[in-house]
Amino acid sequence: MRADWRVEFTGRILLLGCGAVSRCLQPLLLRHLTMDFRELTIMDRVDSRTGAEPALARGARFVRHRLTRQNYPHTLARELGPGDVLINLTWDVDSRDLLWWCHRNGVRYLDTSLETWVSDGDSTTSAADRTTYRRHGKLNELAARLDPTGPTAVVEHGANPGLVSHLTKRALHDVATAVLADRNAVSGPAVDDDGALESALADGDHARIAMTTGTRAIHISERDTQRGEVPKEVDEFVNTWSVKGFYEEATAPAELGWGTHERELPPLAVTHETGPRNQIYLARTGMSTWVRSWVPSTGPMLGMMISHGETYTISDGLTVRDPSGLPTYRPTVHFAYLPSDAALASLHEFRMRGYRTQSRQRIVDDEIVAGSDELGVLLLGHGRNGWWTGTSLDIHQARSLVPGQNATTLQVAASALGALRWMLLHPNRGLCVPDELDHEEVLAAAEPYLGECPSVPTDWTPFDGADDRLDVPVRSSDEDDLWQFGNVLVR
Repeated sequence: MRADWRVEFTGRILLLGCGAVSRCLQPLLLRHLTMDFRELTIMDRVDSRTGAEPALARGARFVRHRLTRQNYPHTLARELGPGDVLINLTWDVDSRDLLWWCHRNGVRYLDTSLETWVSDGDSTTSAADRTTYRRHGKLNELAARLDPTGPTAVVEHGANPGLVSHLTKRALHDVATAVLADRNAVSGPAVDDDGALESALADGDHARIAMTTGTRAIHISERDTQRGEVPKEVDEFVNTWSVKGFYEEATAPAELGWGTHERELPPLAVTHETGPRNQIYLARTGMSTWVRSWVPSTGPMLGMMISHGETYTISDGLTVRDPSGLPTYRPTVHFAYLPSDAALASLHEFRMRGYRTQSRQRIVDDEIVAGSDELGVLLLGHGRNGWWTGTSLDIHQARSLVPGQNATTLQVAASALGALRWMLLHPNRGLCVPDELDHEEVLAAAEPYLGECPSVPTDWTPFDGADDRLDVPVRSSDEDDLWQFGNVLVR
């Protein structure tokens, strides 16, 4: 899709939050929406209009107001009505309450993560209740009450969760195409005699594509190498995106979609007794749980297994069940995140302080001098061993596309923009998770802002590199055991 696409919209938009992602999304709205921008309202709990000047210059309003459990119905009724749009970019407002209000009032809804009124860091919140599994369980309960042809609501559509669900579908198509090409190049009887893979590919059945190719694990692998010219100080948290959001994610339990090929549960694993049971979590924080993974630019990496909603939706969406409903195939899905050096040091200091937040927080943008954010999906265990599909956005590319922004916030905003375009063109689809949207339609709208978008094979395995333990013989890369989660988990 051309970078100058536009969509006409005649209603009102309420943009909740004026943080880093919101300030990045606003110029994209100005660029791609044909609307009366006097109908755009930006609302934040603090006076954060600095950075929102371009939107305000086009007629948008800024309202300083904190949305609460008590006042949100009255506030939303004052700002929105049938046919309008609510974009929620906050971290402390309950997504389900807003979604339910929007559904009953004919308002379309978009957010980048499922949030709650009560901070997940509250000491009274159990580990299980802090998992994305529980949040999605409650979302599914709400979905059962909604009209599937009601106003479109798209939840969890940032870079991840969100964009990575679409990249997974693209990667599956690329892997299947490569596997079929390899088979056709071999003389003699075709390996795919029954045509199952060709059929799944033609049908766009991504669960069957994943199963038929033999995809056993999917890593959402991300490495952020952006660095600023102002060093991190003691008692300061420096990040390329929301500091509060990172606190919350990092201290939540490590969580992953659990594959049907796995032989044994990892240490400290906890299973769920209700629902689809497609996930497990570990009784330890995501920031203290490390896994082996890979990205194209720098190769092997160690990342934190931070809890993220895509590990639920991707593993659920790629589950194949037998006629009785029992899962016969599901890949293991988890996040492997290596943040910027400053963020990593900040997180370490945060842990040393007994998980007490630093007195100062800083999101780097203008002071970044180099680096990129590389985010994608790594499909493992299929006929091509490994395949990575994603986005690699350099800071200089990001600034040339949207001045004043960094690579991380632009990846999130570009994905939200793609979801918004889809929502405006499909106004009555009810509640949707990213995996239910047309992946090529969303990617086409977002890709002008994603930099390089490689889709490449790799021969990486979790046995590449040295073992941390001394006097341990090199492990045999047994094909039957290679993609067990225990080989990926750093013990």
